[in-house]
Amino acid sequence: MKFITFRSGSTTRLGVLSEGSVIDINRVLPQVPSDLKVALLAGIDLSAAARVAVAQATPADRLPLSQVSVAPLIPSPGKTICLGLNYYDHAAESGREKPVYPWFFLRCDTSLLAHGEAALLPRVSDRFDYEAELAVVIGSRARHVSQDDALQHVFGYTCFNDMSVRDYQKRTPQWTIGKNFDRTGGFGPQLVTADELEPGAKNLKIQARLNGEVMQDANTTDMIWNVAETIALLSECVTLEPGDVIVMGTPAGVGQSRTPPVWMKNGDKIEIEIEKVGLLVNTIEQEA
Repeated sequence: MKFITFRSGSTTRLGVLSEGSVIDINRVLPQVPSDLKVALLAGIDLSAAARVAVAQATPADRLPLSQVSVAPLIPSPGKTICLGLNYYDHAAESGREKPVYPWFFLRCDTSLLAHGEAALLPRVSDRFDYEAELAVVIGSRARHVSQDDALQHVFGYTCFNDMSVRDYQKRTPQWTIGKNFDRTGGFGPQLVTADELEPGAKNLKIQARLNGEVMQDANTTDMIWNVAETIALLSECVTLEPGDVIVMGTPAGVGQSRTPPVWMKNGDKIEIEIEKVGLLVNTIEQEA
């Protein structure tokens, strides 16, 4: 199944993709919450609900995908936990050895933006960089889980662009400030349920393209800590809850490591594509 969150007036709604259109799950099944996180926290079997919605949908319940305004997949995750330096080649291009433990940091909700929206080039910096990443959406509570059991807690996967304000990121040993500027975390557009991919979303091509030029080109198998290892490590420390998001790090090819550096500018188009998962596209807009 493939889910999206889309806008309807001042609210958001939950949809399932079917034959090139979006079926409004909340219209067919009003009892299903319109927020993916809320639905998962309530223990609703969203895959079963989506199958019912597809089977019962009338033409009025179907919307052309091209006419849908997509929202961030989960507008307000309980936690958005990101990994730094989780690809061998990216650690090397950053001048670092393989970390002995994942470099975790958090993103806040105001940093998130949807597919198709303009990311904000901050007025205080021109060192605005892209990072193609796989994101994991947790489907069930996880605390002190083993690697063998970790993937049972994954609901699905999506694309993420961990856009970074590099000079602010480097002002402190902890990266949080450079990773949380408003509208810098591209998220979506669709969630692909875990059953449609190899366990742990392994062996998927991941790319970033800036104005059509390939800047990052790697495979999710190249991650230092895979999805199962990451969930197990995190669950030693925090309770992972339904609707939490884990952003799995970026491969080599980021703008700051190029000679000369490549920074995103007003009017640029950045595309993040992950095989079998989706295509996330944002333009860059100068902050007023």
